[in-house]
Amino acid sequence: QVQLVESGGGLVQAGDSLRLSCAASGRTFSSYVMAWFRQAPGKEREFVAAIKWRGTSTYYADSVKGRFTISRDNAKNTGYLQMNNLKPEDTAVYYCAARSSWYGESSYEYDYWGQGTQVTVSS
Repeated sequence: QVQLVESGGGLVQAGDSLRLSCAASGRTFSSYVMAWFRQAPGKEREFVAAIKWRGTSTYYADSVKGRFTISRDNAKNTGYLQMNNLKPEDTAVYYCAARSSWYGESSYEYDYWGQGTQVTVSS
């Protein structure tokens, strides 16, 4: 098993940047594909980005492509989501998630979840 804890959320203005972190503990972090999801009020949880075990491949939702960058540092057991040029529609609770195989865009495909961190973007 792996335990995940997100941090780095906050209140920012449109056009600003934030970097979210996902600290992992438990089983070896590099054994897992890592992904970020987000959930806005009244909406379903949606896929944002995923990264392979050693960071060799990444995949992004169209809505964040070119603005967000997913990365990981297996030596630090930490994953990241760099978010640039934030828009009000990016406002949501952001979750990191992990699974053993590559990859999925549905939340039910992921076995492990953090508690989430709130990102609010004002216009």
